[in-house]
Amino acid sequence: MLVFDHVSKCFGDLRAVDDLSFELEAGEVFGLLGPNGAGKTTAINMAVGLLEPDEGVVRFADEAFDRNPRDAENRRSLGLAPQSIALYEQISGADNLRFFGRLHGLRGSDLEERVAACLDFADLVDVGKKVVSKYSGGMQRRLNLAVAIIHDPELVLLDEPTVGVDPQSRNAIFERVEQLRDEGKQVVYTTHYMEEAQRLCDRVAILDRGRLMALDTVPALITAHGGPGNLVVRTGDGESRHETTDPLGTLAELQARQAVDHFQYLPPDLETVFLNLTGRALRD
Repeated sequence: MLVFDHVSKCFGDLRAVDDLSFELEAGEVFGLLGPNGAGKTTAINMAVGLLEPDEGVVRFADEAFDRNPRDAENRRSLGLAPQSIALYEQISGADNLRFFGRLHGLRGSDLEERVAACLDFADLVDVGKKVVSKYSGGMQRRLNLAVAIIHDPELVLLDEPTVGVDPQSRNAIFERVEQLRDEGKQVVYTTHYMEEAQRLCDRVAILDRGRLMALDTVPALITAHGGPGNLVVRTGDGESRHETTDPLGTLAELQARQAVDHFQYLPPDLETVFLNLTGRALRD
Protein backbone atom coordinates (compact mmCIF):
# COMPACT_ATOMS: atom_id res chain seq x y z
CA MET A 1 0.00 0.00 0.00
CA LEU A 2 1.28 3.45 -0.92
CA VAL A 3 1.01 6.03 1.86
CA PHE A 4 1.64 9.78 1.75
CA ASP A 5 1.82 11.16 5.29
CA HIS A 6 1.80 15.01 5.41
CA VAL A 7 4.23 15.22 2.49
CA SER A 8 5.60 18.53 1.18
CA LYS A 9 8.15 19.35 -1.52
CA CYS A 10 9.60 22.74 -2.41
CA PHE A 11 11.65 23.97 -5.36
CA GLY A 12 13.06 27.27 -4.20
CA ASP A 13 10.10 29.44 -3.23
CA LEU A 14 7.64 27.17 -5.05
CA ARG A 15 5.79 24.73 -2.80
CA ALA A 16 5.01 22.09 -5.42
CA VAL A 17 3.37 19.67 -2.97
CA ASP A 18 1.94 21.04 0.26
CA ASP A 19 1.01 18.73 3.17
CA LEU A 20 -0.36 15.91 1.00
CA SER A 21 -1.80 12.85 2.77
CA PHE A 22 -3.55 9.79 1.34
CA GLU A 23 -3.50 5.99 1.49
CA LEU A 24 -4.22 3.66 -1.40
CA GLU A 25 -6.80 0.95 -0.91
CA ALA A 26 -6.42 -2.57 -2.23
CA GLY A 27 -7.28 -3.08 -5.89
CA GLU A 28 -8.25 0.50 -6.70
CA VAL A 29 -7.43 3.02 -9.38
CA PHE A 30 -6.56 6.17 -7.44
CA GLY A 31 -6.71 9.41 -9.40
CA LEU A 32 -4.63 12.52 -8.90
CA LEU A 33 -6.67 15.16 -10.75
CA GLY A 34 -5.52 18.72 -11.30
CA PRO A 35 -4.26 21.20 -13.89
CA ASN A 36 -0.66 21.45 -15.04
CA GLY A 37 1.44 22.64 -12.10
CA ALA A 38 -0.85 21.11 -9.49
CA GLY A 39 1.92 18.86 -8.13
CA LYS A 40 0.86 15.55 -9.67
CA THR A 41 4.20 14.62 -11.28
CA THR A 42 6.13 15.77 -8.20
CA ALA A 43 4.00 13.45 -6.10
CA ILE A 44 4.63 10.56 -8.50
CA ASN A 45 8.38 11.21 -8.44
CA MET A 46 8.37 11.08 -4.64
CA ALA A 47 6.33 7.86 -4.72
CA VAL A 48 9.01 6.12 -6.80
CA GLY A 49 11.94 7.61 -4.89
CA LEU A 50 13.21 9.99 -7.59
CA LEU A 51 12.61 12.91 -5.21
CA GLU A 52 12.87 13.09 -1.43
CA PRO A 53 10.12 14.91 0.47
CA ASP A 54 11.18 18.02 2.36
CA GLU A 55 8.55 17.24 4.98
CA GLY A 56 6.51 14.16 5.78
CA VAL A 57 6.95 10.54 4.75
CA VAL A 58 6.22 8.49 1.64
CA ARG A 59 6.16 4.77 2.29
CA PHE A 60 4.82 1.41 1.29
CA ALA A 61 3.04 -0.19 4.20
CA ASP A 62 1.33 -3.37 5.16
CA GLU A 63 0.48 -5.04 8.44
CA ALA A 64 4.02 -6.28 8.91
CA PHE A 65 6.34 -3.46 7.99
CA ASP A 66 6.94 -0.08 6.38
CA ARG A 67 9.32 0.29 3.47
CA ASN A 68 11.20 3.14 1.85
CA PRO A 69 10.52 3.48 -1.91
CA ARG A 70 14.24 3.84 -2.58
CA ASP A 71 14.90 0.28 -1.40
CA ALA A 72 15.64 -2.24 -4.18
CA GLU A 73 12.84 -4.53 -3.00
CA ASN A 74 10.34 -1.69 -3.33
CA ARG A 75 11.50 -0.79 -6.81
CA ARG A 76 10.60 -4.33 -7.87
CA SER A 77 7.12 -3.92 -6.40
CA LEU A 78 6.21 -0.80 -8.37
CA GLY A 79 6.13 0.19 -12.03
CA LEU A 80 6.21 3.68 -13.50
CA ALA A 81 4.98 4.92 -16.88
CA PRO A 82 6.26 8.52 -16.95
CA GLN A 83 4.55 11.32 -18.83
CA SER A 84 7.54 11.62 -21.16
CA ILE A 85 7.95 8.49 -23.27
CA ALA A 86 10.86 6.49 -21.81
CA LEU A 87 11.74 4.10 -24.65
CA TYR A 88 14.72 3.35 -26.89
CA GLU A 89 13.47 4.26 -30.36
CA GLN A 90 16.17 2.47 -32.39
CA ILE A 91 15.43 -1.01 -31.04
CA SER A 92 12.26 -3.06 -31.25
CA GLY A 93 9.35 -3.01 -28.85
CA ALA A 94 10.20 -6.53 -27.72
CA ASP A 95 13.83 -5.59 -27.12
CA ASN A 96 12.75 -2.59 -25.06
CA LEU A 97 10.76 -4.95 -22.87
CA ARG A 98 13.71 -7.35 -22.63
CA PHE A 99 16.05 -4.53 -21.64
CA PHE A 100 13.83 -3.22 -18.87
CA GLY A 101 12.96 -6.74 -17.77
CA ARG A 102 16.65 -7.51 -17.27
CA LEU A 103 16.99 -4.36 -15.16
CA HIS A 104 14.39 -5.90 -12.86
CA GLY A 105 16.28 -9.19 -12.67
CA LEU A 106 14.29 -11.25 -15.18
CA ARG A 107 16.22 -13.82 -17.20
CA GLY A 108 15.69 -16.74 -19.57
CA SER A 109 12.22 -18.22 -19.97
CA ASP A 110 10.77 -16.00 -17.22
CA LEU A 111 11.84 -12.93 -19.18
CA GLU A 112 10.50 -14.23 -22.51
CA GLU A 113 7.16 -15.13 -20.92
CA ARG A 114 6.79 -11.62 -19.55
CA VAL A 115 7.81 -10.04 -22.88
CA ALA A 116 5.16 -12.09 -24.69
CA ALA A 117 2.53 -11.29 -22.05
CA CYS A 118 3.27 -7.55 -22.13
CA LEU A 119 3.22 -7.37 -25.94
CA ASP A 120 -0.18 -9.08 -25.82
CA PHE A 121 -1.35 -6.73 -23.05
CA ALA A 122 -0.41 -3.71 -25.17
CA ASP A 123 -1.84 -5.22 -28.39
CA LEU A 124 1.60 -5.00 -30.01
CA VAL A 125 2.27 -8.66 -30.82
CA ASP A 126 2.20 -8.04 -34.57
CA VAL A 127 4.71 -5.17 -34.35
CA GLY A 128 6.89 -6.43 -31.51
CA LYS A 129 9.90 -6.88 -33.81
CA LYS A 130 9.61 -3.41 -35.37
CA VAL A 131 11.79 -0.56 -34.15
CA VAL A 132 9.92 1.83 -31.86
CA SER A 133 10.68 4.83 -34.09
CA LYS A 134 8.18 3.32 -36.56
CA TYR A 135 5.42 3.15 -33.94
CA SER A 136 2.55 5.64 -33.83
CA GLY A 137 2.16 7.85 -30.79
CA GLY A 138 -0.58 5.61 -29.41
CA MET A 139 1.54 2.49 -29.87
CA GLN A 140 4.45 4.13 -28.05
CA ARG A 141 2.13 5.08 -25.18
CA ARG A 142 0.92 1.48 -24.89
CA LEU A 143 4.50 0.18 -24.96
CA ASN A 144 5.43 2.75 -22.30
CA LEU A 145 2.69 1.23 -20.15
CA ALA A 146 3.83 -2.32 -20.95
CA VAL A 147 7.39 -1.48 -19.83
CA ALA A 148 5.97 -0.33 -16.49
CA ILE A 149 4.49 -3.77 -15.83
CA ILE A 150 7.21 -6.00 -17.34
CA HIS A 151 8.20 -7.21 -13.85
CA ASP A 152 4.56 -7.73 -12.73
CA PRO A 153 4.58 -5.06 -9.97
CA GLU A 154 1.98 -4.70 -7.23
CA LEU A 155 1.65 -0.95 -7.76
CA VAL A 156 1.55 0.83 -11.14
CA LEU A 157 1.97 4.60 -11.39
CA LEU A 158 0.76 6.24 -14.61
CA ASP A 159 1.62 9.89 -15.12
CA GLU A 160 -0.69 11.50 -17.73
CA PRO A 161 -0.63 8.29 -19.85
CA THR A 162 -2.89 9.62 -22.63
CA VAL A 163 -1.09 12.88 -23.42
CA GLY A 164 -0.87 13.49 -27.16
CA VAL A 165 -2.81 10.44 -28.37
CA ASP A 166 -5.89 10.19 -30.58
CA PRO A 167 -9.30 9.17 -29.16
CA GLN A 168 -9.00 5.55 -30.33
CA SER A 169 -5.58 5.12 -28.68
CA ARG A 170 -6.86 6.87 -25.58
CA ASN A 171 -9.69 4.38 -25.26
CA ALA A 172 -7.23 1.51 -25.72
CA ILE A 173 -5.19 2.84 -22.77
CA PHE A 174 -8.37 3.11 -20.68
CA GLU A 175 -9.07 -0.57 -21.36
CA ARG A 176 -5.54 -1.53 -20.22
CA VAL A 177 -5.92 0.44 -16.99
CA GLU A 178 -9.24 -1.29 -16.32
CA GLN A 179 -7.54 -4.64 -17.00
CA LEU A 180 -4.85 -3.84 -14.42
CA ARG A 181 -7.55 -3.11 -11.85
CA ASP A 182 -9.33 -6.37 -12.73
CA GLU A 183 -6.04 -8.19 -12.11
CA GLY A 184 -5.91 -6.72 -8.60
CA LYS A 185 -3.18 -4.14 -9.19
CA GLN A 186 -3.11 -0.87 -7.34
CA VAL A 187 -2.94 1.99 -9.85
CA VAL A 188 -2.16 5.67 -9.34
CA TYR A 189 -3.40 7.63 -12.36
CA THR A 190 -2.61 11.31 -12.84
CA THR A 191 -4.61 13.40 -15.27
CA HIS A 192 -6.00 16.85 -15.96
CA TYR A 193 -8.87 15.35 -17.95
CA MET A 194 -12.05 15.22 -15.88
CA GLU A 195 -13.67 12.57 -18.08
CA GLU A 196 -10.71 10.20 -17.58
CA ALA A 197 -10.96 10.46 -13.80
CA GLN A 198 -14.74 9.94 -13.90
CA ARG A 199 -14.44 6.82 -16.06
CA LEU A 200 -11.44 5.11 -14.50
CA CYS A 201 -10.92 6.12 -10.88
CA ASP A 202 -12.45 4.52 -7.82
CA ARG A 203 -11.37 7.52 -5.76
CA VAL A 204 -10.03 10.90 -6.83
CA ALA A 205 -7.75 13.34 -5.03
CA ILE A 206 -8.23 16.86 -6.41
CA LEU A 207 -5.01 18.88 -6.31
CA ASP A 208 -4.52 22.59 -6.88
CA ARG A 209 -1.20 24.40 -6.47
CA GLY A 210 0.16 21.46 -4.51
CA ARG A 211 -2.66 21.23 -1.99
CA LEU A 212 -5.23 18.48 -1.57
CA MET A 213 -8.63 20.15 -2.03
CA ALA A 214 -10.81 17.05 -1.69
CA LEU A 215 -10.58 13.25 -1.80
CA ASP A 216 -13.43 10.78 -2.25
CA THR A 217 -15.28 8.69 -4.80
CA VAL A 218 -16.49 10.59 -7.85
CA PRO A 219 -20.19 10.42 -6.87
CA ALA A 220 -19.38 11.60 -3.33
CA LEU A 221 -17.27 14.50 -4.61
CA ILE A 222 -20.07 15.60 -6.94
CA THR A 223 -22.67 15.32 -4.19
CA ALA A 224 -20.54 17.29 -1.71
CA HIS A 225 -19.08 19.95 -4.01
CA GLY A 226 -20.89 19.86 -7.36
CA GLY A 227 -23.80 22.12 -6.52
CA PRO A 228 -26.81 22.35 -8.83
CA GLY A 229 -26.86 21.21 -12.42
CA ASN A 230 -27.96 23.25 -15.42
CA LEU A 231 -31.21 22.81 -17.32
CA VAL A 232 -30.77 24.14 -20.85
CA VAL A 233 -34.10 25.08 -22.43
CA ARG A 234 -34.93 26.30 -25.92
CA THR A 235 -38.20 28.13 -26.52
CA GLY A 236 -39.51 30.53 -29.12
CA ASP A 237 -37.59 33.26 -27.29
CA GLY A 238 -34.27 31.45 -27.64
CA GLU A 239 -32.09 29.38 -25.33
CA SER A 240 -31.76 29.83 -21.57
CA ARG A 241 -29.95 28.05 -18.75
CA HIS A 242 -31.37 27.43 -15.29
CA GLU A 243 -29.39 26.19 -12.28
CA THR A 244 -31.43 23.55 -10.48
CA THR A 245 -31.28 20.49 -8.28
CA ASP A 246 -34.77 19.51 -9.47
CA PRO A 247 -34.69 19.53 -13.29
CA LEU A 248 -38.14 17.94 -13.74
CA GLY A 249 -39.75 20.42 -11.37
CA THR A 250 -38.00 23.35 -13.04
CA LEU A 251 -38.99 22.09 -16.48
CA ALA A 252 -42.64 21.80 -15.40
CA GLU A 253 -42.59 25.39 -14.14
CA LEU A 254 -41.14 26.63 -17.43
CA GLN A 255 -43.63 24.61 -19.53
CA ALA A 256 -46.48 26.11 -17.53
CA ARG A 257 -45.42 29.56 -18.76
CA GLN A 258 -44.60 28.78 -22.42
CA ALA A 259 -43.97 25.98 -24.87
CA VAL A 260 -40.56 24.31 -24.61
CA ASP A 261 -39.13 23.15 -27.93
CA HIS A 262 -36.06 21.35 -26.53
CA PHE A 263 -34.38 20.80 -23.20
CA GLN A 264 -31.22 19.17 -21.87
CA TYR A 265 -30.10 18.66 -18.29
CA LEU A 266 -26.37 18.97 -17.60
CA PRO A 267 -25.58 17.43 -14.19
CA PRO A 268 -22.59 18.65 -12.19
CA ASP A 269 -19.32 16.83 -12.87
CA LEU A 270 -15.72 16.91 -11.67
CA GLU A 271 -15.09 20.06 -13.71
CA THR A 272 -17.84 21.74 -11.69
CA VAL A 273 -16.39 20.33 -8.47
CA PHE A 274 -12.94 21.74 -9.28
CA LEU A 275 -14.41 25.14 -10.17
CA ASN A 276 -16.40 25.27 -6.94
CA LEU A 277 -13.39 24.25 -4.83
CA THR A 278 -10.78 26.50 -6.44
CA GLY A 279 -12.66 29.29 -8.19
CA ARG A 280 -11.10 28.45 -11.55
CA ALA A 281 -11.56 25.96 -14.37
CA LEU A 282 -9.61 22.70 -14.40
CA ARG A 283 -7.65 23.67 -17.52
CA ASP A 284 -6.93 27.33 -16.69
